[in-house]
This record gives sequence, structure tokens and C-alpha cells, in this order.
Amino acid sequence: MSTTPIEYLASLRIGTVEYISPDRIEIQLDVESPESVALNTGTPRSFPRINGYVMIPIDLGFVVGQVSWITIQRSPYPKRRGFQDFGLIDLPFPLRKMELQPVGTLRSSEGGYKFKRGLESFPSVGDIVILPTDEQLRSIVESGDNRRVYIGNSPLVGNAKVMIDPDRLFGRHLAVLGNTGSGKSCSVAGLIRWSIEGAREQLVDMEGDVNSRFIVLDPNGEYSKAFADKPNANIYTVNVEGEAEKQLEVPLWFWNTDEWCGFTKASPKTHRTTIVHALKSVRSGNAFEGQTQERELANYVRTVIDAIEVHKASGNPWGKFPFPKNFHQSVEKWASGITGAQEYSEELNTAIQAFQELVETLTNARSGKFPHYDYTKKEIDDLIARLKDVYIKSGGREEEFLPTDEDSPIPFTGDNFVRSIEANAEILKTTDYIVTLMPRIKTLLTDVRVKKVIDNDSLKLSDWLDNYIGANNKESLTIIDLSLLPSDVTSIVTAVVARMIFETQQRYLKLNKQCLPTVLVMEEAHYFVKRYNDDTENTGPTIQCCKIFEKIAREGRKFGLGLVLSSQRPSELSPTVLSQCNSFLLHRISNDRDQELIHRLLPDNMRGILREMPSLPSQYAVLLGWASELPIMVKMRTLRDEQRPQSNDPDYWDVWTGKKTREINWENLADEWQNKAEK
Repeated sequence: MSTTPIEYLASLRIGTVEYISPDRIEIQLDVESPESVALNTGTPRSFPRINGYVMIPIDLGFVVGQVSWITIQRSPYPKRRGFQDFGLIDLPFPLRKMELQPVGTLRSSEGGYKFKRGLESFPSVGDIVILPTDEQLRSIVESGDNRRVYIGNSPLVGNAKVMIDPDRLFGRHLAVLGNTGSGKSCSVAGLIRWSIEGAREQLVDMEGDVNSRFIVLDPNGEYSKAFADKPNANIYTVNVEGEAEKQLEVPLWFWNTDEWCGFTKASPKTHRTTIVHALKSVRSGNAFEGQTQERELANYVRTVIDAIEVHKASGNPWGKFPFPKNFHQSVEKWASGITGAQEYSEELNTAIQAFQELVETLTNARSGKFPHYDYTKKEIDDLIARLKDVYIKSGGREEEFLPTDEDSPIPFTGDNFVRSIEANAEILKTTDYIVTLMPRIKTLLTDVRVKKVIDNDSLKLSDWLDNYIGANNKESLTIIDLSLLPSDVTSIVTAVVARMIFETQQRYLKLNKQCLPTVLVMEEAHYFVKRYNDDTENTGPTIQCCKIFEKIAREGRKFGLGLVLSSQRPSELSPTVLSQCNSFLLHRISNDRDQELIHRLLPDNMRGILREMPSLPSQYAVLLGWASELPIMVKMRTLRDEQRPQSNDPDYWDVWTGKKTREINWENLADEWQNKAEK
């Protein structure tokens, strides 16, 4: 016997609306409504259940509400179901009540249902409340367009598949947060793997390759084995041990002014100017081939020209005493280093002679009993012109006098950089101020732990981009293992890599008028984007690292660079970075400060599901934000053991009881620690 739609709707009824407001609805459950399991929805389902869904029919469809609490209220008289109950004695009787948070509207659409966040109209007091069918539940959970990648199932909704749109998930940054051991690393590895596999299943050219780009910054060395089955996975580490690993290379000529100043903790007032001029000089000097005498002269002359330009810009040649006198004495000292030689060409010696004659003329004009040292603008321009002639005759090019960007990635060696700093400090008279600066740089250049990483002036920039960001129309998965880097350089190396990737994205968009979708993954993000005080003048490497990621968080979306950050301490992260994340995958979080921060990410009427975070088992998470129409609990797909990051709990008991062995050789460890094996 078939039932009418009205009869079927009545069979799903569980109660009536007693109270309604814009952010909560109170329901009184019927006496005959299910007490633990509902059998009238097609398949057995737990009811009532915290964070489950119920519906209230309205003219435009159904108001969908999420259960936030359930209670029992003592009624002074029993609720009667019909005439047969009117003979009951009026004794106190328990009635069940529950509260809903309205989350959206479900409407019929092309033979199915379509869920939409928000309410256009509210139900009224006395309206019936019903259970959703399995089809309606799936429509609520599986709402949204372009559901392309399967990441898990929802235990609250009959294990309905949870699928996401990668454009939404990665395009506006994702934060994966949770306590240690809650499953964060497996979720991150899974999202990368499942996204690549999903793209491969929907390739336009099934014989082609997935054109995806993932770059993982791995401070603990967890991901090296997780993608061993991926032929296009490139693993870069400090000390290469396996065939699958490659040497990590972040040459020092990649570093820009801010990064050098951050690493050396340079003072903005005394050190920065010297570093800027040194970088300009050393990058310009690399236009020459070979270490010839003429090249050395050209480098020196270029440094002198830069120094004169600085004095000219500050007005020292015609300023108040003693600035003009000091400038003239500097000119005489600089000129003493520019002399002719037999090894030079005739043209170069002629240019040097012309320069020396001009200096002699300027010096004679400022001699006598009461000399004046002020220079005119024409005299300064003539001096610069003669020096430029010497520079060009010694092998330089005229176009090199266009404004030089000290941050351009033009190769140079560490030794040349040190000499450039010393030469510029002498010319700028800051030699006394760089006493604390030079030891830091020299220690870096001689540290065998990082020498292989930073010392490579023969590397081509295009090769680095091809290896780390990916080749044309080819799947690229880059894992940068930072675990063996010394802690004092980890932050700055990470900052350089992140900035190079970001600037590559910017330049790609400028040249091609379209972005190159790339995902940058930060494992243990609290190492890289640690909260800092804006008022401090400290520009150390940790702050420099955080600032570049803040810039990526603010502007990366426009250039096709998405961030995925994973952390166990969200309260320690930079507020700028966290506030730019539009999607969140939340595992178990028990710390009260972290919970408070997470709760502020959601409006009041959506916080109910977050109360389950402290009790979430491993592998379970709450997906919310731009990637999901509404917050939903997800049991993430299971990865095979060989596909999981190496972040398992230590086997204390098995080692203690002898089931597993651990061999110890402290001598080998000490030798490696003290670099004896390298010598």
C-alpha cells in the first residue's frame, strides 16, 4: 500500500517549533519520536544526535538546522497523543527538548535537492520538525559545485562522501590545525596525493601528465618517504643519502638585502647602507669574465662611482664644513688607487691619465693658505664622467650605469661579497661599524654544514626554477627537507625559498598575463610564521621569514600561489597569516587558548560542532570555511603505511621490552656532530 506525500512527511515528524530567533530555534520533541535510533528514514540512523541535522518545512523548501543541545524538561502534565490518552492522570511527565542552529535552506532542484547557506525566511512557532532522508542528508553534506576530490566520509551523515573543490581549498589558503598525533601530517599528505590522483582521473588528454605543482617545506624530515612511489617527486636535503634524494641548493646570491640584514642582524642605521652598496657592487662586478687586473680595477672604480653618487645625493660636496673637506680628502684617497699600469691597454691608461689630471686640477684649486673645499655640481659631474670612462675602458658596459637592483639574483661568490663589503665600508667610512657584521658572514661561508647549500655560483636560475617549481606541462612535487639545516640558518633559507617562489609567480603573471597555480605547503608552520611584536626594531631571520609568508598570505592568491599551513599551536601563529586562511581542517585541539582562537573564526551560530574538537579521535577532523558550504565532521581517507609521513609515536614499550632494538654508537654521532667526517 503506497503512502501519500503528506503521510510520508508525517511519518518523518519528530516535534514542533516552540521558540524561534535569528540564531536559534527550540524544538519540543514528540513523545513517539525516536529515542536512540530512527528507523523511518530509509536506513537506521542515530537520533537524536548532537551536531546532527533536522529540517523544518517552509514555503520555499526546508530550513536546515544543526542540533546544538538536547535536554529533558519536566512537564506538569503528560503530553496527550489523542483521545485515548485523555484519561491519564495529570502527573509530572518528562518531555525532551532540543535546540537548533539554523544553517541554511534545502530546496528541490532538477530531480534532487540543492542546499544553500543562509535563510530567506524563518519558520513559525508550531511548525513541524522532520528528519531528513538519506538523499536530503547527502544533498546537505555534498553541497557546492565542482566537487572533484574525495577526501573522506561524514560519520554524522551516514558516511556520505565528502568531496572538495581544489580551487576553493587551495586558492584562498588552507590551515590544517590540531594536536600532535591527531592526524595532521597524514591529512596534508593525503590532500596532496588525492588532489593529484583526482586530477589524473579527469585529464583532458589522458596520455598527458598532470600539470600540478606542490612544494612542501618539511622541517622535520617527515615527507621524504611518503611520496616514494611518485616518480615526479623531487626530494631535496642537506646531506644526500639515498638515490631519490638530491642536494638542496639555495645559493647565497639568491638572498636579497632584507635577508642578508636579517641573517646578520644588521643595524638599519649603520650596517644596511654598507650591505646595499656591497650587493650592488658585487652583482655589477659579475658582468666580467675572469679575475683579471682590469676587472679588479673596474670593480674598484664602480664602487668609487657609487660612493660619489651617495655623497652627491646627500649634498656633502657643497654642504656645511667639514663635509666638503672630508669629501675632498676621500677623492684624493680614491684617486691613489686608480693608477696606470703596463698590463693595461693604451685606451685604459689614457682614460686613467685624464682622470688623474682632473683630480690634480681639483686639488690645486683647493690648496693654499685659506683653501675652500666646496665643489660645484659641474665638478662632480666631470669627476663621475672621467671615472665612467675608466670603467668602460677597463671592460665595463655603459648600460650598467642604469639603476642597479641590489636584489637581482645575479651570481657572485662569498669571497667576492666579503671583499665588496670591506671595500665599500672603507669608501663609506663605516669600517668601524662592520666589526660585528663580518664574523657572522665569514662564519656562514666557512660552515661545512651549509656550504653545499649556499655555495654554488655556477647554478643557473632557470635550472633552479625548473627543478624546484616544475618544468613545462609536467607534474611537480618538491619536498624540501630542512631537518638537517642548522637552526640559525633554517629560517633565512626558508624565507629565501618562499620569496623566490613568490617572485617567480609574480613575474610569470606579468609575462604571460595568467597565473601558474602552485601550492606551497608549510609543515610545522609555527616555526616559520611565529607571532612577533610589530613595535620591535628586531629584523632577525625569524621575523624576516614570517614577513615573507605574511606577504604571500595577503597577495599570493592574485598570483596563483596558495598556502597550506599545518600547525599544532594556532595561538602562536602570525595573526596576519591565519586571518588570510579561508578554509580550515581542524583535528583534535585540547589547549584552551587554541580552542578560543578557533572559535573566533566562526559566527556564533556555527560553533556547536567545534565543541567536539577536544574529543575527536585521530583521523577525524572538522572541515569549515570557503571550501565547505557548512562545517562538517570528516573521517579522512586512510593512507597506506608507506604513504604516511614519518610522524608515528615512539615505540617506548617495544624498545624497553626488547621487541625492537636500538643500536647506539655515540662516537659516530659525535664525529658527525663535530664535522670530523667531513675533514
